[in-house]
Amino acid sequence: MKFLFRFLLISFCLGYFHPHLLAQRNAQDLITGDFKDLSIRDFTSELEQQTHYFFYYDSALFDSIRFTISADRQPLSDVLDQVFAKTGFNYSIGPHNEVFLTRGVLVQTSLGALPLDSVRKKKAGYADQPDNPNSQNEAIQYAKLENKLYQIGFSSPNNGQPTSLITGYVRDSKTGEAVSGASIYIDKPHIGVSSDQYGYYALSLPRGRHTLNIQSIGMKDTRRQIQLDGDGKLNIDLQSQVMVLRNVIVSAEKMSNIRGVQMGVQKLDIKTLKQVPVVFGETDLLRVLLTLPGVKSVGEASTGLNVRGGSADQNLVLFNDATIYNAAHFFGLFSAFNPDVVKSVELYKSSIPARYGGRLSSVIDIASREGNKKEFSGSAGIGLITSRIELEGPIAKDKTSFILAGRTTYANWLLNLLPSQYKLSRASFYDLNLNISHQINKNNNLYLTAYASNDNFNLNSDTTYGYGNLNLSLKWKHAFNDKLYAVFTTGYDQYKYHITSEANPVNAYKLSFNVNQSYFKAQFNYFLSAKHALEFGLNSLYYKLDPGTYIPLGKSSLVNPDTVQAEQALESALYLSDKYTITTSLVLEAGIRYSLFNYLGPQTINEYAPGIPKTEDDVIGVKTYPAGNNIKTYGGPEYRISARYEFTDNFSVKASYNTERQYIHVLSNTTAIAPTDIWKLSDPNIPPQLGSQFSLGAYKNLKNNTIETSVEVYYKNIQNYLDYKSGAVLVLNHHIETDVINTKGKAYGIEFMIRKSTGKLNGWISYTYSRVFLKMDDPTAGELINHGNWYPADYDQPSSFTIVGNYRINHRFSISSNFTYNTGRPITLPIGVFYYDNSYRTIYSDRNAYRIPDYIRMDASMNIDGNHKVHQTFHGSWTIGVYNLFGTHNPYSVYYISENGAVNGYKLSIFGSAIPFINYNIRF
Repeated sequence: MKFLFRFLLISFCLGYFHPHLLAQRNAQDLITGDFKDLSIRDFTSELEQQTHYFFYYDSALFDSIRFTISADRQPLSDVLDQVFAKTGFNYSIGPHNEVFLTRGVLVQTSLGALPLDSVRKKKAGYADQPDNPNSQNEAIQYAKLENKLYQIGFSSPNNGQPTSLITGYVRDSKTGEAVSGASIYIDKPHIGVSSDQYGYYALSLPRGRHTLNIQSIGMKDTRRQIQLDGDGKLNIDLQSQVMVLRNVIVSAEKMSNIRGVQMGVQKLDIKTLKQVPVVFGETDLLRVLLTLPGVKSVGEASTGLNVRGGSADQNLVLFNDATIYNAAHFFGLFSAFNPDVVKSVELYKSSIPARYGGRLSSVIDIASREGNKKEFSGSAGIGLITSRIELEGPIAKDKTSFILAGRTTYANWLLNLLPSQYKLSRASFYDLNLNISHQINKNNNLYLTAYASNDNFNLNSDTTYGYGNLNLSLKWKHAFNDKLYAVFTTGYDQYKYHITSEANPVNAYKLSFNVNQSYFKAQFNYFLSAKHALEFGLNSLYYKLDPGTYIPLGKSSLVNPDTVQAEQALESALYLSDKYTITTSLVLEAGIRYSLFNYLGPQTINEYAPGIPKTEDDVIGVKTYPAGNNIKTYGGPEYRISARYEFTDNFSVKASYNTERQYIHVLSNTTAIAPTDIWKLSDPNIPPQLGSQFSLGAYKNLKNNTIETSVEVYYKNIQNYLDYKSGAVLVLNHHIETDVINTKGKAYGIEFMIRKSTGKLNGWISYTYSRVFLKMDDPTAGELINHGNWYPADYDQPSSFTIVGNYRINHRFSISSNFTYNTGRPITLPIGVFYYDNSYRTIYSDRNAYRIPDYIRMDASMNIDGNHKVHQTFHGSWTIGVYNLFGTHNPYSVYYISENGAVNGYKLSIFGSAIPFINYNIRF
């Protein structure tokens, strides 16, 4: 009775004097002192003396508990979080500064049935808060505490809805950056979602009491206690994971591979990428992707990826929604992405979402960080041939942030160590990144990103090669309400290359080529109900290509100018997809994308006689179209369907079916991606590529979800893939359709993966068996290849096996290694000679009838961290290792030369010996 009387009296007094007390709370409720071995009574008495809080508890629950803690001007919630961490005790803070200490249960400190206006004024945690200047009087809770009960929504006797919607943002508590890919879920029933690129999530749950589990890459697993009475907003702050034995987390949530509806999706964060040793020690996300099942490359120094039997130009590489046409630096030895800026990368091999289009094989979606919104910081790295620096911080605290980063090379000293025939070679590159993120208010955010890169090199000759990317994009994210938000993006992309030669002024020239594109995207996400999540939108992309310009360089040059006419086209698409949760076990995601391609003037088109191969001699007419005229239209629907059935908590089966259209092609007479490759739009003589893929997979987790296993099979059909005729000329070709042929292809394979994502020892093992074949059997289209039979594509490599391992010995020292084996790729070999017209001529085998030797390589590295003191200006670390540890002479290519009447074969190795590397990294 005394307890009740005291509580009512204090409640009345606090309610009467509450405005005055609240005004002083920020200044007086910070706790300072050393509390050593105190009982619950002494501990709470000390806290009550320093603050305006009053404590209520059952002393019998705490009779054996002693409290020891040091605090320096800390809020009460921080102090209680520390003393009750990893215990069964909880606390609840009421609206009038009353604190209830309990064990195993939480006290609900507000009433859910009050009138709406009353609740808005009195409900704990719902007012405009000091750390949220943009709240605009909306009921947004900031969930920072695990042991507090958060009441969501306003209950009403007239509302009979069984479920309610929770929305909000997941952010890093230290930097204020959005946390993408965070899993927010409840265990019973299994309901969960992942935060998007902007940290936004929307979760529909049955009304009542729940425990939200939140997990994210590199963040501490945490939970939030909620009482769900209606729709509401709950923002969640996460803390970085700092452990004595740091884990490498590969997936955001231990069950994501089981519960996610999409298949053929790989997600990696920058912490995982930095664990894998690569050449020269420079973190390279494209090299790490090559360790995943179904992803291959044709050579050591090539960053072009072949995904599930697709060619390198069939991958859509996006960096903050900007298209990157050449993602390589320094002869393909480095990727074009600064690791200090990258936040995460997602690879879609199948189940490609409907919002993506324009490529047949895969989507590589790379997201950069937004920058620290709370304080200035940075990082830098110094290596044997590259250095980098990154700066970030707030422009307006908690609202506007920036990242500025740059990277360059000083590799000429290394080239000087090469044999004499290469000592005069030179190479350089740089890339620059600028990201600005601005929060206008709670419903509107702006994101500006800029990227520029440039490469220049020559290989002991007077010819200089140069190429570069330029990308600009602006995004506006607008929330219409809790269920509907949109992202509007506009931008400009450019890729260009040039070749120059000035040694002989009479023959000096410059050959250049570029791709320019402007685009607009509108993406809408609508959470229709607990069972339906819709995504719809439109994309529009305007191409302008300059396929080749050859001009004299200097006044003395006698070179005849030559220019291939420019190309223009408009590619547009509308799409709609629905994620339909039929039951907690069965989920279906179905989408349709309708794409339309318009080839535009001004342009001159050759017309050829029908029914016979296209040659220069068979041109029957030339038709000229003025600027803006629609010359040719292609289009059609693209279907995206995937389904998941969860048999148990740790076993599920998934299936998917995709169709795609690709309207832009690469013309290349090299197997690997080269900077001089030419991009070509579909036109009346070159139709778009078409593809379809069916996939089926099984997923099983073992040992309390610490080990993930998966197996996926797929079959893919390809139409209108461009191959080239024997003796084809691709550069400055005004009638390229006469030197290329359309082929059809098929690809199939099976992929296995075992991954351990936690513990001192972690990593993954992957094996892929896959085949890809092409066929040209239409005599009316041109010369038959291999007599019209199926032949392996240049990038057909049946077997691929990879082991990636990381072992953390202690909190400062770890070792990493990876082992790679690939079947050698196909080649066409000379098999004989004959004498004709006073000279010897070579007889070649069928196309790609032989293979170069198999590829095998092992790398190793060790990471040495500095001390982990929190309050210090600089944090340093070393990365030391060896690429190609055993010095294996892996052939990049095999070529033949006629010497003294004989044809001799040679192997070319890019790295024929072990390559040591060392890097020093610093954060500040």
